[in-house]
Amino acid sequence: MGGMSPRAAEDRDPGLQPERTRLAWRRTTLASTVAALLAVKTALHGGVSPVRVAVCAVSCGLWLAFLLVAHRRIRTLATTSRPPALAPAHATAGALLTVALAVCAVALVL
Repeated sequence: MGGMSPRAAEDRDPGLQPERTRLAWRRTTLASTVAALLAVKTALHGGVSPVRVAVCAVSCGLWLAFLLVAHRRIRTLATTSRPPALAPAHATAGALLTVALAVCAVALVL
């Protein structure tokens, strides 16, 4: 770790960092939930079309997948005193799901 000796890295006290990270995951999950609900509202407002319903369904699926990734990380942060680093695959999944949900929102607005 950037200039720290291996011994110092082992003795590092994470302090409140896991708690802050857990709360950040919760905030992101809440924002994702609001985005999914707005997608449903937008899809059903002003008439229902098959394309809008399909995009809405995809948005809901992306939201559920993001909830799975977020819940797994939140649980890990809450149950261990020294949580492991977020796996690159999970970080990538969370980022891609967030971007995909944003793309679905743009598709519904246009």
